[in-house]
Amino acid sequence: MPPASTKAAATSASADTRLSPGAPGYRRTSLALFAAGLAAFALLYSTQALLPAISAEFGATASAASWTVSAATGALALCVLPLSALSERFGRRAMMTASLSVAVAVSLLVPFAPSLEVLIALRAVQGAALAGLPASAMAYLAEEVRPKALVAAIGLFVAGNSIGGMSGRIVTGWVAQMWGWRAGLAAVGLTSLLCAIAFRALLPKARHFTPGTLNPKALAGAVRTHLSDPLLVRLYVIGALFMTVFGAVYTVIGYRLVEAPFSLAQGVVGSIFLVYLVGTVASAAAGKLVGRLGRRGALYLAVSTTAAGLLLSLSDSLAAVLAGLVLITAGFFAGHAVASSSVSRTAKTGRAQASALYQSAYYLGSSLGGTLGAVAYHAGGWAGTVVIGLVAVLGVVSVTLYGSHSARVAARRPQLAAACN
Repeated sequence: MPPASTKAAATSASADTRLSPGAPGYRRTSLALFAAGLAAFALLYSTQALLPAISAEFGATASAASWTVSAATGALALCVLPLSALSERFGRRAMMTASLSVAVAVSLLVPFAPSLEVLIALRAVQGAALAGLPASAMAYLAEEVRPKALVAAIGLFVAGNSIGGMSGRIVTGWVAQMWGWRAGLAAVGLTSLLCAIAFRALLPKARHFTPGTLNPKALAGAVRTHLSDPLLVRLYVIGALFMTVFGAVYTVIGYRLVEAPFSLAQGVVGSIFLVYLVGTVASAAAGKLVGRLGRRGALYLAVSTTAAGLLLSLSDSLAAVLAGLVLITAGFFAGHAVASSSVSRTAKTGRAQASALYQSAYYLGSSLGGTLGAVAYHAGGWAGTVVIGLVAVLGVVSVTLYGSHSARVAARRPQLAAACN
């Protein structure tokens, strides 16, 4: 006869009505959020591979055109926290549907922008709308999927993000080569519309969501708590600095590759973003790196890899530049994975707000990197962009060293107190 504890566990598992692999709604949920992630990140970075063409049409500098990317990521950064709070009141499914609907609607207007200023404004609206998706998606999965199946479900959503960000750039690049950058953006918009329709048709209604009340004071208190935690603040800064490097490099690389000595076609430049696949491998390996080297050791390895890639990219050899991009991408994704996972482990309460703050810092870093990288490129060529990246890398090293020093000081305090007593 099985013991009472085994019976209780079996009863608890059978009473759990959340989704699990094999359940009718689990596959639909996973596919729906994969489609949402694909659409969101294809839209968010849709202009990045097209910046040289946009500059040429509007007679704009790299720094001016880069705002078509920075405005979207910056607006997302500013809106992620308030929209995640709204999802507590109105529901995750409703928030995700509204976010995708507005973003896709704007994407159908973007190709007709009559000026660079209008294009930047539309992209800012798009980024603000997309801010409602990431936090709501994670919360929806946490509420509707059983814990043992949660990692796989979130993994598929993140895969949609990665594939969407990569494919959006590649599609726009090749379509733009044949029919112009406006056609490239239209192709991404129509593809995202199909993804949004699939998302809405597939995603089951929430069965475990309990509406909450909007409590600005409680939200502000949670934010203050997280921002008063030195370790969390360091992790936010590290995430922002890593994304500064990444934003600078990938916003400007198209300009370098379409010019001499490379003179690559627009479609080939878009295909450069296949390097993102390296990031998938690096992210997956981050957990093993932390296990072997510790969090700080893994960060130092990520920083060293990124710095080596930046220096290698200074070469006028296309093979060396591509190898540099591989190293930069691997280092960035490894560092981002270490920092973002550490946020969840460090925050004891209000984990949703802690993660939202990390996302805000992360996308602010993207906006800052894209803008500064383009300004530096305009002033000093690719070497100027590399300098911006190396300064950000040095910032990560400084923050990590400071954290190590703080940890040693904190460890010595009990010993000093004991000696004084």
